[in-house]
Amino acid sequence: MTQAGVVWTWVGHTAFALAAFAAVVLAMWLIERWRRHRPTSRAVIVAVLASAVWALLEAALGAPAVPTQLADVVRNLAWLAVVHALFARDGRHESVRPVRPVLVVLALVEALQVVLLVLVLRSEGMMAVQAVVFRIALLQRLLVIAGALVLVHNLYAGAIAGHRTLIWWTCGALALLWGYDLNFFTIAYIVQGWPVELVAMRGVVALFALALVATGALRAETGARFSPSRTVAFQSLSLLVIGGYMLAMVGLAKSIAWLGGSVSVVVQLGFALATTMLVLALMPSARLRRWLNVMLSKHFFQHRYDYRAEWLRFTRTIGRSGEGELPLHTRVVQAVADITDSARGALLVPGDTGELVLAARWQWPTLDVPAGGIPAASAAFLERQGFIVDLDELRAGVDHEGELLATPPWLVADETIWALVPLLHFDRLVGLVVLGRPPVARKLDWEDFDLLRVVGQTLASYIAEASGQQALMDATRFDEFNRRIAFVMHDIKNLASQLGLLARNAERHADNPAFRQDMLLTLGNAADKLNTLLSRLSRYGTGHGDRPGETAAPLDARGVVEGLAARWPSVAGRAHVTVDAGSAPCPVRAPREALEQVLAHLVQNAVDASPADAVVRLAVSAEVGEVRITVSDTGSGMSAEFVRNALFRPFVSTKPGGFGIGAFEARELVKAMRGRLEVESREGAGTRFAIRLPLAGSEAAMTNDPAPGALMNTRQKVA
Repeated sequence: MTQAGVVWTWVGHTAFALAAFAAVVLAMWLIERWRRHRPTSRAVIVAVLASAVWALLEAALGAPAVPTQLADVVRNLAWLAVVHALFARDGRHESVRPVRPVLVVLALVEALQVVLLVLVLRSEGMMAVQAVVFRIALLQRLLVIAGALVLVHNLYAGAIAGHRTLIWWTCGALALLWGYDLNFFTIAYIVQGWPVELVAMRGVVALFALALVATGALRAETGARFSPSRTVAFQSLSLLVIGGYMLAMVGLAKSIAWLGGSVSVVVQLGFALATTMLVLALMPSARLRRWLNVMLSKHFFQHRYDYRAEWLRFTRTIGRSGEGELPLHTRVVQAVADITDSARGALLVPGDTGELVLAARWQWPTLDVPAGGIPAASAAFLERQGFIVDLDELRAGVDHEGELLATPPWLVADETIWALVPLLHFDRLVGLVVLGRPPVARKLDWEDFDLLRVVGQTLASYIAEASGQQALMDATRFDEFNRRIAFVMHDIKNLASQLGLLARNAERHADNPAFRQDMLLTLGNAADKLNTLLSRLSRYGTGHGDRPGETAAPLDARGVVEGLAARWPSVAGRAHVTVDAGSAPCPVRAPREALEQVLAHLVQNAVDASPADAVVRLAVSAEVGEVRITVSDTGSGMSAEFVRNALFRPFVSTKPGGFGIGAFEARELVKAMRGRLEVESREGAGTRFAIRLPLAGSEAAMTNDPAPGALMNTRQKVA
């Protein structure tokens, strides 16, 4: 041995001897504190005593000796027990569940060192076998140390902020011990031996670690509560998997090498190719990641969700806005779907008559939602109960609050629909999120229901706020429109007065009888037209009828539809209109002019949206208590988002210079006739409008005749 080697050996013996002495003194002091019922961990006492025995054997026999290696194993197991005790230090043993399996695995791997030590003793004189056992032992040590360091990091990072200072000293000691050992065993594996300098420094490191433990024992007065994050736990498990994979690969590689010859080369190449293909196939798999996430949440955590991470993601999703971003209703669906790992969803919102209609889709173009969506009675049940519906339970016949009868059959029949989440704002239903089944199916539990209920209330407030802002904007634009109409009325009134005066003066001063007669006729007609327009404009808001003496007399809807279709004759290069009116009479109680105005608008829009030489179909039929008039086309169609947020919204027009009040006026006129206007549309497939009016003579028509001025008040809204 060289002079430097002798010096380092002496330093090592001295350091280990001092460490053994310090450990004994520290253990005796801790035992005395424990006897006096001071805050002292028995696991720490055992670990310090084990460290004393190990340091004493290191000083007496050296690192390669079998007793020393056995004492090192016992020391590591004792410090792993300290980690377990720190995780459960506050008495809440539930907090140990996420890490207990990891601790058990690390302890078993460390205990395998005893088997390797027996192999060393049995293979004395067999240098090749001992070399392989030495490398395997070092790899096992590295695996255990890496896992232990990750646990120490989780222990400190997961503790409540106010208690971190109390465990800092013990965590620092463990990090110092295992951090140095990580480098020590790595170098030992590379050089295939025990470097005398690094062996000596282990004693110095042990002294510093014992000093940190002693300082922590003095300051430890209360326990720390463990609160691991899912990211850290997933990384810990990944590290253990990687370590186990490395260990398996080393053992397999050595086994292949023992085969020798060309067989080993072929086996190595085949194994490398197979493992590479397996990694490339599995790692990008979103389904595999979701499955791992579900399994980790189910078996490693007391709670399924990492609420901090979920809420941050929720805030980012719902807070996005601006050009190129998804509309608010679509972001609402995505925010709920992200929480449950659903790959698709849809949003239904209340319609004009209380039913829920489709407003937005998220990654679900194939969902077939009827025009009526969910009936008003079912919507009232969801609003009253605030019940999150698990469709799988309904299909199994489970009925908790009467939701089985309240859920429409089309929702139960579609197996891809998983759950219904109501969005309640001050006990008022503002929407319903329909969730698609996630790629990894699971059963909804109490934690899902609690989180979805809170998220639903938050999203409902966003929707209500957006609706309030839009209503305020519409009211502002209505005021502006009314001011413009007031100016127009003032100008027309002045013009009418001037023309009337001119007519009177001409009658008094004109000498030519022929000129006088022609002038009177022309000016009189102009004055009559202007006065008629002025009269109609001035009736806005007065409560008078549409025309003097006009009443909603019964009329045959078939005649109105057939007469209207004649306005669009078949012309090459333009869509033409066909009528299917049947032969049965379809009497309705509605003003002819108003009904023609509604139908003319719908037909013209259908013609404009249809390709050349397409067919726009008008159909009228009498049903139970009502008459149904449909206008169907095969044009470009509209998205659910457009139908919900733009079609019936005043001042939103796709035509240059248009007011955008045609569809809005049509719907309001139909409502004034005690009817309703329904729309079904799909992009690229066409649109169908359906006007439903009470059948003249039915109970609905007799008791709900349009009140005087109802149609005019409707036009007041438009103005």
